[in-house]
Order: sequence, then C-alpha cells, then structure tokens
Amino acid sequence: METLHGYRRILLLSGFLLCFSENAFSLLRYSLPEESKTGTIIGNIIKDLGFDIKNLEGRGFRVISGPKQQLLQVNHNTGVLFVNEVIDREVLCDRGEACFITIKIIFENPLEIHQAEIEIIDINDNSPAFKDNNVSLEIPESTPVGSRFPLDGAYDPDSGANSLKFYQLTQNEHFVLQVKEGSKKYKIPVLVLQKALDREIKKNFDFLLTAFDGGNPPRSGNLNISVTVGDINDNAPVFLEETYSVTLEENAPLGTLVLKVNASDLDEGSNGEVVYSFKQSVESKVTELFQLNMYTGEITVKGVIDFEEKELYEFDVKATDSGLMSMSSHCTVFIKIKDMNDNAPLIEVTSLTNLILEDIKPGTTVGLISATDIDSGLNSKTTCTLSDQLMMPFELKPSLQENLYSLVINSRLDRESVPQYNITIIAKDFGHPSLSSYETVVVNVLDVNDNPPRFLQDTYTFYIQENNTPGAPLFTVSAVDVDVNENALVTYYLRENESVEKTIVPFLSINSANGQIFSFTTFDFEDVKSFSFSVIAKDSGVPSLNSNVIVTIFVLDQNDNPPVVVFPLTNNGTAMVEESIPRSVKSGYLVTRIRAYDADVGYNAWLSFFLQEATDPTLFTVGCYTGEVRTLRSITESDVSIQKVVILVKDSGSIYFSASATVIVTVADKTEALTFSEVKNSKTEEQQENSLTFYLVIVLISLTSLFIISIITLIVLQCHRRHKNAIRNKYFVDTNYVEVSGSLFRSNQYQTAEKTMVFIKPGMDRDSLMEAGSNANTLLISDAGFKTTERVSFYF
Repeated sequence: METLHGYRRILLLSGFLLCFSENAFSLLRYSLPEESKTGTIIGNIIKDLGFDIKNLEGRGFRVISGPKQQLLQVNHNTGVLFVNEVIDREVLCDRGEACFITIKIIFENPLEIHQAEIEIIDINDNSPAFKDNNVSLEIPESTPVGSRFPLDGAYDPDSGANSLKFYQLTQNEHFVLQVKEGSKKYKIPVLVLQKALDREIKKNFDFLLTAFDGGNPPRSGNLNISVTVGDINDNAPVFLEETYSVTLEENAPLGTLVLKVNASDLDEGSNGEVVYSFKQSVESKVTELFQLNMYTGEITVKGVIDFEEKELYEFDVKATDSGLMSMSSHCTVFIKIKDMNDNAPLIEVTSLTNLILEDIKPGTTVGLISATDIDSGLNSKTTCTLSDQLMMPFELKPSLQENLYSLVINSRLDRESVPQYNITIIAKDFGHPSLSSYETVVVNVLDVNDNPPRFLQDTYTFYIQENNTPGAPLFTVSAVDVDVNENALVTYYLRENESVEKTIVPFLSINSANGQIFSFTTFDFEDVKSFSFSVIAKDSGVPSLNSNVIVTIFVLDQNDNPPVVVFPLTNNGTAMVEESIPRSVKSGYLVTRIRAYDADVGYNAWLSFFLQEATDPTLFTVGCYTGEVRTLRSITESDVSIQKVVILVKDSGSIYFSASATVIVTVADKTEALTFSEVKNSKTEEQQENSLTFYLVIVLISLTSLFIISIITLIVLQCHRRHKNAIRNKYFVDTNYVEVSGSLFRSNQYQTAEKTMVFIKPGMDRDSLMEAGSNANTLLISDAGFKTTERVSFYF
C-alpha cells in the first residue's frame, strides 16, 4: 500500500512539473521505511518520468546517487529503483529532521536532467536507552525534604511518535519523579526527596526508572538507580547490656580474659567506629588491676586479684564513636571476686608465759593461741594442733571462743631433763587443698631446788703415801647439782664417822668451794694404815639439800724404817753376840742365827742378810733370807781360835736401809761325845730350819700374789663402776677384812701386824721364846696357824 501511495505521489509531482516547465527537468519523490530489506523495489523511475524504455535505447541515461549511492541502485534495463543495502534512518539522518536520499537521472540526446528524492520513513526500531544502565547516588541522611537530584535522561534515536515520551519510577515512599523538559529532544528525569532519610533504618534504596517511547507497541529502556544513604554521626554507641556481671577467681593469671563488653553504633565509617575506655570517675585501683582493650572491649587481668582486699569491683566503661562530633554511652561492670584458699592461717600468740617453774602443776594454762584465716567460708575455718604432741607435756585445748586455744601443761616438768621446749603450733584450714602454717614458741623451764648434790662416785677410796707434806692437797672429791644458779652452788663439809675410834677429821681440811682436801699432819703407815670420814655436799637453795659420801683413805707404806736387829740384842747401839763352837765341827755347822725385823711392809720389810766382814771369809757363810751363820768348811788347826763375823741386814726398798750385827766365834776343843751330840742336834735343827724357810717362802709368795690381785681389783673397780658395789660387798663390806699395804688378810688368820714376827718351833710355847718374844707386839707363827698382834718382824 505504501508503495502504491508513493507511486501516486511521483506521478502527481511529475505532471505538476510538466505543466510549469518547458525544460527537460522533473522531480520524483519516493518514501521508503527504514530497515527495508535489500532488493525492496522503491519505484520505476523511467516509467515515473513518462518515458518508454524502448525509446531510450539510443539516448542513454545514467544515475548519479552521490556519496550514498551504495544504499540504492537503478536497473538500467528496466528503470527499477531498489534497495541495495539496509538503510538505518538514525544513522543516515538527524532525529529531528526529515530524512531524504537524493539521486539525479541524466538523459542524453537531448540532455535532460531529472531528480528523485527518496524519504526514509522512521519506524519504531529503537528503544529508549540510558547512557548507563546503572547509576548510584549517595544522599546524606540529613538531606532536607524536597531536595532534587537530576538524572541523565534516556535517548531514543527514533523520531516523531516513536521518540521518547515519558518516564516511570518504581513506587517508594521517599522519592518521586519529576521530568524537566530541557529541549524538544531531551526529557531530564529528576528525583525529588519527599520523606527524610534515616540510614540507620534503611541505608540503601534500589529504584527502576523506565523510559517509554510513543511507538505502537511502545518500547522502553530501564535505568537501575541505587541510592545509598550517607551516614552522619547522629547515633551514640549502644551497649548490648547496660550491666555486665561476671565472677572472677582471685589470683587469676595475668592476661586472663574477664569479660568482653560490646557496644554498637548504627552509624558507619568513622561515625560507627567505637573505642572503649574507663570513665574518669573509675578509681585508680581498678585501672591497676584490669586492662581494657580500647578496640575490642576485652577486659583482662592486669594486676594481682585478691579477694581479701576487695570482694566486688564496680566501674563504668564508656564507648565513644570516632565521629567529628563524637557521641558516647556507658555501661556498668560488676566483677565479683571468688575466694580461693590462697591464705594460710595466721597464728597469733595472744599471751604466753615463757618462763615457768618446773614444779608447776599439770592443768595450768601458760598461753593463749588464736588462729585466723582471712579467706572466707570453709577456707576460713581452722584447727590447731601441736607438733610431736605425744612427746611434749603440753596440749592445746579449744576455748569457747572460736579459733582460740589454751596452751595447757598436761604432765610434770623436769628442768634437768628438758630445760627448754620449742613448741611448734600447726594451724590448718579446711580449704581444698588445705593450707597450713607453723609458729614456734619457746617456753623456758625455771629451776627449783629439787635435786640434792650428787657425788661422782658412791664411795671414794684414795691411796696416799705416808710422810706426806702437811698443807699439800691430798685429793679432791666432787659433787654436781643438776639444778642451776644458787640451787647448784655446792659447798663441801667434813664430818667424822660415828664408828671411827680414832679421830682424824680435826687434822683434815676441805676447800668448801671445790672439794679439795688437805692434811695438817703427816701420816705414818706404821701408825695409821687406813681411816674413813664423810664429806657432805650442800647446795645453796632454799631450802637447801645435801648428800654425803664416805671417803676411805689407805696410807701406803714407804721405806722409811731401817731394819732392827733383835738378836743378838743391841747394847749401846751395837748388836753383838759371842758363840763357841768345837773345832771338830764339819762344813754347814750352824753357829748362830741373826734375827731382825723392819717396821715397813712388803718389799720394804723384806730383809736380806750378807756377810759384810769376817776374819776368815772362807770359813763362814750367812743365809741370805734366814740369817743363819754356818761354817763353810771344817776348822783346821791353823785357823785362829777367835773369829769375828760382821753380818749386814738390808731391806728391799728402792732406797734401802740396813743394820749390822757382830758375831764373835770362839773355837774350843771338846770330847768326841759332845761333838757327836752337837752334830746330831745340828742336823735335826737344820731340818727344822729348812722347814721354816719353806713356809716363809710360801708366805712371802702369797703376800705378793695378794698384793698384785688387790691392785688389779682396784683397777677393775675404777673401770667398771656398775659392778663396784658388788665387788666392794665381797671384799670390803665384810668386817672380817682389812687392807694392809694393798694386800688383803682374813682376820681369822691374820691381824694387823705392827711390831714383831717370831717363828715358833714345834713343841715350843710362848714362855720358851727369847726376851724379844715377850714383846706385846709379836706375831706368833706355828703349825697350827697364825695369830697376829700389832707389828711384824721376821727373825731367821
């Protein structure tokens, strides 16, 4: 239909030109929708100009289409004008003007020039389009209502009714759309704020702006509008909780997380960045113990948490945003400290009597002890005990007041056994694990005079040499008193024993301070062989106590007495005897016997006889221990009739003493019968003397053995004090024993000898003894036994 309509327009135009112009010129006008397909016939220009194609064979013609000739083509054989390429009006022409393509047709012989205009008709082949499909707007939330925000409009290259007609915005409560007519060609959409924005309620809006053209059907283009609400610092930080409460164990390690406060700010950016801090009103102790992370809100342990110092910490934490005009809020934090059993009980000695008398009565309270624990609950409950309570005379008794104990004596005290007590008190709580503490108190036991002085030995036995120096110390006795101070100050006294017949104490003196004993006299063994007395040791306590000990003294013999010749009798200091013997006596004839004694005892009294001088030393000899003077050989006629023999008597002391006796022997002639009788008597007498010598040797050996045994016994007694009483009872308690020069003699066999010992021949009685035997101090020895008197002398 459009083609036919175009043809008609051409024909009418051609007729109009023929009427008004005589020259060969005409104008053809065609219309063609854009986007027509290639080959679409527009018209036949030969026929439309009124020519016959057959008549033009000789004339020739050509078509000049200009620079756009490629779009349209003319078939020279038929004169048909057709579309050579698809024509896009929007490319070819401006949107606001009519779009024509002009071609010229030239005929020759004669020359004719004709023009054809082809109008390109717009079709709705383009949708309105925005420069960008998406647009983003940032609008502060403080923007006032009515504010306008122009947008880039859509563009539709079509024209006329097919061009852009209107915009449409998706429905919303904050924005409306207004269109600003910038020109005929452009319509500018404008967003108008009709309700205030609040970023904290909604910070992003997405709209769809649609542009519609006037085509039928209309075409449209969309623009995605994203509106971001710009933040302003209009919101303060808000904590999730107004009050935070947490329980923290005391002594929590440093760095332990206590809690985390959390505040949020609905603003964004720096306006929503929250920093935390303690309020200025928070006490310094809190900042010393706790650390607040300003960015995370974490509260950690910074110092030592001690329940006993404070049980609850209350403080405020402030949250502040980072806006230009910062806003803040705060919350309250409660940190309750949980008690742990971290404190050992504290022992306090409320009162203590640290000086007590040893005679204090059991049950007496000497101290008050209290135990406290600054922990709480079960951790603060305590109990007190004593270390090694079973070994101490003390005990702890709880009192009516809680955690208060009495230190009480539960048994007798003895200062001499334990003068000081280190009492260790143990206090233990009931926590888990349990803690304990120790406190040591010292109690000193004061002395009372409950112990008398005690001598170091039950009895004292001393041996002193006779002839001691008067005033020189003899020995020392010592007593100790286990008490102290004046109770242990010992004073010594001497006391005579009641059973002593001879008083010795007046001749003795004792140092009252140290027990050293002196003698004012010289002791003579031959006068006093032993004596005893008591020493009293008395302390200075009130009342004073004392004890005594028996001291036995044995006087030891010294060789201080020379031998005394008792036969022959001494006259004017010279002992001499005259004896007559027959000339006919044989060798070994007993001429006489020298008798002597020594007042000393033992070796000091052991006498020996020597031939000191003789007229003829080859004629006589003397028995070394018997004192017998005998002939060594027979007397010859050439021997003188009067012979002088001097006998030396010597004791056995280390420094010996001696005496001498002189024997005058007269050689006489007698009858044969007398000679025979003398010889017989001599033999008999010799046998008896030999028997006595044997007995005497046995007695001396026995005495020596007993002396050695006595010395050994005394040494054993000193080394074994435990057994001394038994040994003493065996030897000394028996009143039938007495000690002489360290030897023991039974009283039924011996009595103490002081003067003379005389051997009695068998068959002799006391009256037949020489005058020396009539001395009251003579020891008689016979076969029947021994009877002693006072002094001992030996006659041989």
